[in-house]
Amino acid sequence: MRTFQKHKFHVLFLLIIVLFLDFVLVFPANETEKQILLLFKSNVSDDPLNVLNSWVFSNDPCLNYSGVTCDFNLNVVKIVLWNTSLSGVLSPALSGLRSLRSLTLFGNKFSGTVPESYGKIESLWKLNLSSNALSGSIPEFIGRLENLRFLDLSRNGFSGDIPPGLFASCGKMRFVSLSGNNLTGSVPESLTNCSSLVGFDVSDNVLSGDIPVRICDIPSLAFLSLRGNVIAGRVERNLSGCDNLEFLDLSSNLFVGNAPFDRFGLVNMTYFNVSHNGFQGTIPEIVTCSQRMQFFDASWNDLDGTIPTGITSCTNLRVLDLENNRLTGTIPSNIGTLKSLSIIRLGNNSIDGVIPTDIGDIELLQALNLHNLNLHGQIPDDITRCRFLLELDVSGNALEGEIPPALYNITYLSILDLHRNRFSGSIPVGIGSLTGLQYLDLSENMFSGPIPDSVGNLGKLTYFNVSYNTLSGEIPQISNITNFGNTAFFHNPGLCGRPLGRCSGMMSKKKALTVSAIVAIIAAALILLGVCIIIILNKRARRKREETEIMVTESTPLASSESNVIIGKLVLFSKSLPSKYEDWETGTKALLDKDRLVGGGSLGSVYRTSFEGGVSIAVKKLEMLGRIKNQDEFEQEIGRLGNLQHPNLVSFQGYYWSSTMQLILSEFVQNGNLYENLHGLNFASTSTHSGSSPLNWDRRFRIALGTARALSYLHHDCKPVILHLNIKSTNILLDSNLEPKLSDYGLEKLLPMFDNHGITKFHNAVGYVPPELADSSRPTEKCDVYSFGVVLLELVTGRKPVESPSSSEVVVLCDYVRKKLEKGLTSDCFDRRLRNFAENELIQVMKLGLFCTSQVPSKRPSMAEVVQFLESIRNHTT
Repeated sequence: MRTFQKHKFHVLFLLIIVLFLDFVLVFPANETEKQILLLFKSNVSDDPLNVLNSWVFSNDPCLNYSGVTCDFNLNVVKIVLWNTSLSGVLSPALSGLRSLRSLTLFGNKFSGTVPESYGKIESLWKLNLSSNALSGSIPEFIGRLENLRFLDLSRNGFSGDIPPGLFASCGKMRFVSLSGNNLTGSVPESLTNCSSLVGFDVSDNVLSGDIPVRICDIPSLAFLSLRGNVIAGRVERNLSGCDNLEFLDLSSNLFVGNAPFDRFGLVNMTYFNVSHNGFQGTIPEIVTCSQRMQFFDASWNDLDGTIPTGITSCTNLRVLDLENNRLTGTIPSNIGTLKSLSIIRLGNNSIDGVIPTDIGDIELLQALNLHNLNLHGQIPDDITRCRFLLELDVSGNALEGEIPPALYNITYLSILDLHRNRFSGSIPVGIGSLTGLQYLDLSENMFSGPIPDSVGNLGKLTYFNVSYNTLSGEIPQISNITNFGNTAFFHNPGLCGRPLGRCSGMMSKKKALTVSAIVAIIAAALILLGVCIIIILNKRARRKREETEIMVTESTPLASSESNVIIGKLVLFSKSLPSKYEDWETGTKALLDKDRLVGGGSLGSVYRTSFEGGVSIAVKKLEMLGRIKNQDEFEQEIGRLGNLQHPNLVSFQGYYWSSTMQLILSEFVQNGNLYENLHGLNFASTSTHSGSSPLNWDRRFRIALGTARALSYLHHDCKPVILHLNIKSTNILLDSNLEPKLSDYGLEKLLPMFDNHGITKFHNAVGYVPPELADSSRPTEKCDVYSFGVVLLELVTGRKPVESPSSSEVVVLCDYVRKKLEKGLTSDCFDRRLRNFAENELIQVMKLGLFCTSQVPSKRPSMAEVVQFLESIRNHTT
């Protein structure tokens, strides 16, 4: 018994010693790590959400520090501070946390570089620094972290090549993301050292070269995204051994040859995207399809052949996008078996046949885009069973018959585009039940009868067009459709009423009026006449007080010595201009003083006129009136422009009309135009070698974005749509802050473009004119998109749209850039005068310019999409 008690005493003593030693050894280590964490906090310059308020010396890091996790030994093993908006620089002190396994700082605003000391955190398993503002080169020392499993440096500002040493000791690495940076060069072959790699994402950079030849030596590779780079070459052979792929995104690159469609049939494939490349050949027949396949996008390539019927074996497919290729054949007849489909896009191909009736079986379908095909027949009634359909676009086909009556049960419909077909019959009254419609285009068909009053229920419309039909009767006087202007209604011989001409001759079709009715009408007319006289007198009285419309004397042309006097009409839109007769009584000669000539263009010469108080305006003397026939037409065209307001539009100040002279008064913009600032007034033939001091890239980008916003306003916010059709760098003016202001918009009818001489009179716009206008096609918004695309290329390259380095050589800018990109010589396109720019921005803007200048108008984006793309570029890099 005594021996047992003695033994028990020894055990208790040893336990006390162990606990004491454990306390002595652990507590100092904990204090050291507390100091390290506080050093990290001291490098944080802004903590708007007060996330680190708990990080104080008096608190225990393991218990009280937000985002900190410790192990049983009270060592910090995890720091997770994601989406906390912290600003500052990363503290090198974190390298002292010898047990740290996970460092997640996703979604903050840390800047600067990654401290090299982080290469000493040998315990690290996970490093996530994505969505910050870090810069510099990708830290090669991370490649020394042999235990690292997860590396995410995406959405920062890293630049330069991917260092091969990053993958020196990556045998345990499972996932790497370097997407959304400004990385250049190629993907290093050393990536194949990562034998356990499952996912690799380098999308949205400026990488070039080829895919690593041995990439499929990584047996577990399941996720591969190279989207949004300028990687070129052929890929089919390089990817043929990647048998475990589940997610493959090669979109928006410069790949050619055959697409890796053999990977499409892999048993676990869920996402397959090869869109926006130069792939050729056919889509092979699909023998087997993964039951997990959900996304198939091969749009915007050069594919031919037919849609494989085996696509219907992909029973869980949600997105099928094959538009903008050269596909033929028909739409698979049993496509309705794909019950999970939400998006079908097959437009801009050579597919013919009919719309399969079983599409109505796809009840969850949200978008059906079959535009610009060779379809015939009718819209099947069964399509009305797609109750969740948001977009139906079957424009540009040869479809006929009437609009299915039950179509108006698809109450979620937002876009209905039936234009350029052979539809007939009347516009059903039931169309008014589609109250969610934002885009309705029924133009270029054979619809007849009146426009139903029920269209007044469509209060969300942003686009409406029923032109080029055989509609008749009076246009319903409802603002949500009449505001779209006459272009939305013209070429309907029997249609009348505002905004077309007034309805006349209608009385002959009605019964004769009684004597009492005639007396009542005459009495009402006399009353109305009296009211009109009072209104006119009031207007004249106000006009005398305000004098916004002035009759001024016109001097003879400047070169003439005669002094004949002509009276003209001057109308002012701006209240900032002098409105007294005395300010204008010297006549138009004062406005057109040859010493004040500041420029000229395809429409006429421009003069600067100043008034007392420092007010200046630009006065354009028109040298031609195009299709304008008389004063009323001139005043109608110019008058509608006086109400437009946008920070990137030159504002119209007024106009002058007489029998011999027509003037347009507008805001004076003092820093000249983009052409002068980009190329110089006496610019050499090769823009990259000489010229005035260049605009830096940030200013060029702002010019591109501001001009795009102005055009988007004209195309999408103005009703009716206002086309420019004369976009060029000389019509983009720069204010005192070098912000762009687009001039000469809305003057389409003054242009000589559409006469019998084609575009020859439009000589100073050579290089900007879209190919379809040379073929005398009807102008559309896509014409402006093309010209804007040329301006984008001009901004990136510093070159003119057309140059002649020698008498026997002509260089067209669009062709020049495309050839350079095809050869992998992207950086050769950049203006050599540019310094300190984000290369990825130039690449993305240049690629956008090429999309805008596509030879096929339907492949060009809208200006709203252009603005969205440009804004995403700048938001992405900042």
